[in-house]
Amino acid sequence: MPFERRSLTRTPSETVDQAAEFAILVERIASHADRAAFTRLFAYYAPRVKGYLLRLGMSQAESEEVSQEVMVAVWRKAASFDRRQASVATWIFRIARNRRIDAFRREQRSSLDVHDPAFQPAPEAAPDSATETAEREAQLRAAMAELPPEQRDLVRVAFYEDLSHSQVAERTGLPLGTVKSRLRLAFAKLRLRLEADDADAGGDL
Repeated sequence: MPFERRSLTRTPSETVDQAAEFAILVERIASHADRAAFTRLFAYYAPRVKGYLLRLGMSQAESEEVSQEVMVAVWRKAASFDRRQASVATWIFRIARNRRIDAFRREQRSSLDVHDPAFQPAPEAAPDSATETAEREAQLRAAMAELPPEQRDLVRVAFYEDLSHSQVAERTGLPLGTVKSRLRLAFAKLRLRLEADDADAGGDL
């Protein structure tokens, strides 16, 4: 779900005077490492960043963790803020958006790991690596053909085009939760099928 531009200018409850005040606070953090200024920013923006992440489908725990990462980044990167280029809200929510993308990419790499042993040739397979690769690709195609169409299509988009869960949701128009649950089911089925194939091959040796 793309973040609305109006929210990147100011948060809905934020006044013009507050926006100017927050810009001064960030500049004080950058120039003097002002902890009081950071405390003021944290109190205002941390719950709003967390709410934004929750609306985008992150869990309570994930939203809490990422919102804290965002505010740490505000402290560390305050010198990069330029009020001539963007408001504080724009700057902070851009950081939040990027951290959210990073989090989903990490999740994708862990759940769709191309180095997962289930997707690699079994150690006891024939020594001809080209033959092993061809056999594994054939097994994977056969396993994918057994998936329900709605799962198979998502696997193709996520795995072969190297897209994160959030990018798959944007591409397909499906809710993020639906994408995550279908991919989880699909890869569980694929893993079981490939492991069964490996077990059968081992039994034939």
